[in-house]
Amino acid sequence: MRLDKFLVECGLGSRTEVKKILKSGKVTVNETIEKSAKAQIAEKEDTITYQGQVLTYEKFVYYLLNKPKGVISATEDAKHKTVLDLLDDTARQKEVFPVGRLDIDTHGLLLLTNNGALAHELLSPKKHVDKLYRAEVTGIMTAEDRNRFARGIELKDFTCQPADLEIVETDENRQTSLVHIRIAEGKFHQVKRMVAACGKEVLDLQRLSMGPLTLDNELALGAYRRLTADELETLTAFGVEV
Repeated sequence: MRLDKFLVECGLGSRTEVKKILKSGKVTVNETIEKSAKAQIAEKEDTITYQGQVLTYEKFVYYLLNKPKGVISATEDAKHKTVLDLLDDTARQKEVFPVGRLDIDTHGLLLLTNNGALAHELLSPKKHVDKLYRAEVTGIMTAEDRNRFARGIELKDFTCQPADLEIVETDENRQTSLVHIRIAEGKFHQVKRMVAACGKEVLDLQRLSMGPLTLDNELALGAYRRLTADELETLTAFGVEV
């Protein structure tokens, strides 16, 4: 790997910025000052330091984001703020992208990574990775609705796979329901369309989990953090390099 690419992926800055750092003589490779951006290094074997601090190479990074409403699950958009706009420069330099999508008015858990193989596994229909949502609904959800979810709701363009509907609470006065919905698909507006097929309307939708990952209640809306070692361990079950 080129030394400048290594330094960028370690979060020292852009290609232009790390070239300036190299020229300053603050980087060593195996205890020898190296000023060439083109220098080839063995990222897992050589010892590279910046201002005396050893740098550790990360091939993949993972961020757990509590996506707020009004932000789209994309890497760029001409009209709307994207989830990448919520990240700092260091995180963006790793060229991460959202795994799947949440609608612009849906909030909650979203995984960002640069690991394309893992993203494919998490999104593959063959893997049946569960997504759990919390929905506030206009109308009273019933046992019959729960049965319809379990059978697989038929929509205009496709029939949903069987899903779980848990009625957490209902408010007869306000004519609203709070429900948990677990699906193994992720088609466009699917949860809202399933609820609408039962004659109700989703007022608020939050994703609580995706596969083994659960929303961190301590994360404020718009905040993110790296996955913990335990969370990373759960991702090894998908059989790809983590």
